[in-house]
Amino acid sequence: MKQFKVHMLFVSALILLSAGVAGAAPVTLKVAHFLPTSSNFHKFVLLPWCEKISKESGGNLKCQIYPSMQLGGSPAQLFDQVRDGVADIVWSLPTYQAGRFTKSEVFELPFLVKSSEKGSQAMWDYVHKNAMDEFKGTKLLFTHLHDGNQLHFGSKSVKNLEELKGLKVRAPSRIGSKTLAALGAVPVQMPAPAVPEAISKSVVDGASIPWEVTSAFKLQEICKTHTETAPNQAKHANSIFVLAMNLNKYNSLPPELKKVIDNNSGLEASKWAGKTFDSFTAPARKIAVDRHNTFNVLTDAEYKRWVKATANVDDDWIKEVNAKGGNGKALLEDAKAMLKKYND
Repeated sequence: MKQFKVHMLFVSALILLSAGVAGAAPVTLKVAHFLPTSSNFHKFVLLPWCEKISKESGGNLKCQIYPSMQLGGSPAQLFDQVRDGVADIVWSLPTYQAGRFTKSEVFELPFLVKSSEKGSQAMWDYVHKNAMDEFKGTKLLFTHLHDGNQLHFGSKSVKNLEELKGLKVRAPSRIGSKTLAALGAVPVQMPAPAVPEAISKSVVDGASIPWEVTSAFKLQEICKTHTETAPNQAKHANSIFVLAMNLNKYNSLPPELKKVIDNNSGLEASKWAGKTFDSFTAPARKIAVDRHNTFNVLTDAEYKRWVKATANVDDDWIKEVNAKGGNGKALLEDAKAMLKKYND
């Protein structure tokens, strides 16, 4: 009998060890986003993240993923869906809701960000210092930027402000719209999934969109010309993204599962997401190169003209933040200082 008891204790210990997270009941998390399963985000960011939390929880945390807005609604509604518990976790571009995330959208201002990896870390620090009130009801898991917008046109060849003037160009957000308007284009705001059809049907002449997302929508086939800033220059536009979890759902988890979530959140997770997005640029661009598309890279002189033309976008943002009781100038300087910290 004594030997039997010892044996059973040994078996019990093995079971607990193999479970990875002792005592935790399995939890399935509803995870929603707006891109197709073919997207870089889905394949190379979300799936690895979900696999990691599953492994580290001993299988007690699992993701049930709903891509392409399968839970209903529009991309602009994703943040509200996670805050209200329709989804447990969402990947969202918050500024699809114009004017709601004013402090956070500082990283969408023109010619500010060069690198997603570095910009994503700066954004994490900035939001936690200055803008957590904009994400009430959620737990931010990580924040990031993409690899920066370039201009992609169906057939127009744009090398300077004069050739851009009057062209209808898709804008990702209200700051993106202001930037394009300042450059002389006619902005048409729409989410990324609407871009291919809009260009194909000449609803717009082109789009302000990052290289990384072009592959999911085969824009290298639809767009024959591309206008870019040089690799060492900041892009004309960017977009902020968050992976956010419903706060009540997070609080309902046992401590050991919270720890798994915490270990896969924060500054390092933001850096990883940003670095991963940076890695998408070269392969996506190569598809366009192999198709013999036309590339127009702004000269240094032309780049300075574009930067000067968009200076009022920063000024307007500062005024808007001030009107809401904030200190826009101080916030912009804070964002620049954080970017400098990581760029250096």
